[in-house]
Amino acid sequence: MSEMMTKFTEYAADKEEATGVAINVELMNASQSQLTQNEQVKSLIEKGCDVICVNLVDRTEPTAITDLAESKQVPIIFFNRELVAEDLERWSELYYVGADALQSGVLEGELAANAFKTNAKMDKNGDGICQYVVLEGEAGHQDSIVRTEYSVNTLIENGVEAEKLGYAMANWNRAQAQTKTAALLTQFSGKIELIIANNDDMALGAIDALRDSQIPREDWPGVVGIDGTDAGLLAVENGEMLGTVYNDKEGQAREMLNLAFAIATNGDKDSIPLIDGKYVRTPYHKVTQENVEDYKK
Repeated sequence: MSEMMTKFTEYAADKEEATGVAINVELMNASQSQLTQNEQVKSLIEKGCDVICVNLVDRTEPTAITDLAESKQVPIIFFNRELVAEDLERWSELYYVGADALQSGVLEGELAANAFKTNAKMDKNGDGICQYVVLEGEAGHQDSIVRTEYSVNTLIENGVEAEKLGYAMANWNRAQAQTKTAALLTQFSGKIELIIANNDDMALGAIDALRDSQIPREDWPGVVGIDGTDAGLLAVENGEMLGTVYNDKEGQAREMLNLAFAIATNGDKDSIPLIDGKYVRTPYHKVTQENVEDYKK
């Protein structure tokens, strides 16, 4: 999110220079509190914002924000946490910009399956079964649920017999993932062959734990992540991660800025790839050592 917001602010400055239309961007952090976010949206509406972009804290609780926005006729672009479809249909001026969590899970599973099938060293005990653990992002977060389900299902559908040893909830956080991975490494001493992380930060936390362990580098379990953050791409480049799934933060920031600008200026939305007049989805991409340079650029 921090990388995406940096890009969003950069694109806003570029758009302002190109069009001559002043664009004022105000960033707020709700610190994982839906009540705080509701109050922030109310404050922004009272300040006279033309459009408000919301990374909803609780994707099941959009009612207060959408009701307030509709009553004041201020369009809302939700991003990152996708609402239930019915909630987005409640008013014509509600939009969503993001990616398809299902696709990210599928691609992560394909990365893991390809690595296990082509690298015999990953099968430490030689039983032909991939023993794995999962680092999950957040209880109730759609991306976390879907990424976990589809990464594992895709691993199996691609011909890899798999055995789940355990999982840990690390809340998208590197430090938490390091602590949780250290505990899993102790619990399943030498048995873990694959660590599936719902995002790169948790994958990097797992790598931190592996560095601190007594496990030789050549005996580390494979680690896969999602997002393609700068640090994640570096870990792929140096071989600490098998691969990651690039979440197009640049594309999402650009599309959200373009949509917000079109709405605020009563402009043309024809150039914006809206699906059903509501959704803008950017594709994910698999990243390995072979193509990581393309994404670092």
